Amino acid sequence: MWLKELPSILWAYKTTTKTPIGETPFRLAYGSEAIISVEIRLTSYGVENHDESRNDEAMRLQLNLVDEVRAIAEQRLAWYKDLMAKHYNSKFRNRDFQVRDLVLRR
Repeated sequence: MWLKELPSILWAYKTTTKTPIGETPFRLAYGSEAIISVEIRLTSYGVENHDESRNDEAMRLQLNLVDEVRAIAEQRLAWYKDLMAKHYNSKFRNRDFQVRDLVLRR
């Protein structure tokens, strides 16, 4: 049962923007956004103005920029990790103990 749903679940995971990096795993891997099958049936600017002759050139341009997209995603991830560390450390209280201090053990 779940085996039939696995490709759809993986596709949804790969094409959903991740909060820390602001990009989809699909774009980081292939350098371009994926068009969801539902979007193909609907009229949209990208589908309506698709030109096959310019598509190859646009794909090469996006592949040239994929390293820049990955670098920006890496910077966002570092910023997000720093933000999470600051949030975690704000709840931490430093306490100094001396020998013979009474401490509650759980």
